[in-house]
Amino acid sequence: MKHSVKLMMLLVICVSSAAVIYAQGDKPAAPPAASTGSSNPSVMLLKQGHSDSVRAKAAQSLGKEGDVTTIPALAGALSDPSSKVRREVVLALVQFHKTDVLPPLEQATKDTDDGVRVTAVQCLVGYYSGVIPSSGLTGFMKKNWQRASNHFQPDDSRIDPGIAVDPTVTTTLIAAMNDTRSSDGSREAAKGLGILVSKPAVPDLVKAAHASDTDLAREAINSLTKIKDLDSGPKLVDLLDSPNKDVKRDASVAVGILRAKEALPKLQTIFQTDPDQKDQVAAMQGLAFLGDKVSVPIFTKALWSDDKSVRQGAGEGLARAADPQSRSELEKAFSAEKDASPKLAMEFALASLGKDDAVTDIVSELSSKIRGDVARSYLTELCRNPAFLTKLYPYLQSPDSGIRKRLCVVLMYSGDQGSLQQLDRLEHDNDADVAAAALRAKRAIRARLDAAAPAAKP
Repeated sequence: MKHSVKLMMLLVICVSSAAVIYAQGDKPAAPPAASTGSSNPSVMLLKQGHSDSVRAKAAQSLGKEGDVTTIPALAGALSDPSSKVRREVVLALVQFHKTDVLPPLEQATKDTDDGVRVTAVQCLVGYYSGVIPSSGLTGFMKKNWQRASNHFQPDDSRIDPGIAVDPTVTTTLIAAMNDTRSSDGSREAAKGLGILVSKPAVPDLVKAAHASDTDLAREAINSLTKIKDLDSGPKLVDLLDSPNKDVKRDASVAVGILRAKEALPKLQTIFQTDPDQKDQVAAMQGLAFLGDKVSVPIFTKALWSDDKSVRQGAGEGLARAADPQSRSELEKAFSAEKDASPKLAMEFALASLGKDDAVTDIVSELSSKIRGDVARSYLTELCRNPAFLTKLYPYLQSPDSGIRKRLCVVLMYSGDQGSLQQLDRLEHDNDADVAAAALRAKRAIRARLDAAAPAAKP
């Protein structure tokens, strides 16, 4: 009898449960409390009532654990009274790499604390670039806006081609750049917009390039050179008269990269008459990026300059001008050149004029820690010519893994449909870094080809 009663009670419970499920439209039952993160020990420690240090360490732990159900708890902790805790929360959120963390990170760019705002900007950019600030406060507010050398070097701190950035992230970074409360945050946002190649930010970056804050202006100019919106070039020409030497020099290079032919006469004047040697070097770099045939006589003469940076710029300018009549003087200068950097630039010029031996020499420099990235940038430009691109394929079998890896990066930016098959072999390379670079290159090439393809007809 007792067993019968128990059986009847069990049936009633089952029927009742089924009725509830049916009434809810056959929705799945709510997950247990543990899966929402509410009973996670670190979530409990994140709550107020514990010391700032305990809450900060709890945020760090949640970031390392990677339990997505704790994202809401972390987002809620952005209202914590401690800026130290809020910064660790921001760093924890970006560890998840889920789109769910973008809204709270965007919210954090408006934080009352300057350090938290800067960290949030870095994390929003790092979400796409893969480069995020480290936890802890050591070296947190180091400034890195000053250019490292006189001669402009290729800046690879940008996302791979084909990576789509959420428009709200761009909007948020533009707002952060225009936020007058924080000069550090404005500079970091300007830098980030370049890393994300955010074309919608160009008008605001042009405005920032004219800011009285020198570091902000320089970051904005540098970002515009990454985005490469050619319409922005003419809007920077007036900066060639900037009273600030650093802004003037950066603008001299930028107008060349952005193909602003309006700057040509001014750059020639600066190079030929400015008493400041650094101004002359920057003007030569701008002229070199323009690569206009009208500057060939200037480039040819500059091959014999006492300044190696000027000689390097002259070689680069002749490479882009590609005037066959300059070949004889180039070969003479190349034979006499003793410095490796100008010599490499002259090889760039000779390769652009069809000398295949120069290609081999440039490829061999890819393994150099000092000039490898410059050599790669030269090859990337040369490979935009489909006829040259095929010349590069045999070097993909180089026994030097450093060469193979950098060639993958060249193809990432300049490869075409035919490059995909070449990269298939490197995708299984014995060197893991080479294999990863090959995969990145293939993804970028496919994205570029898809973007260039005409819209499919219905």
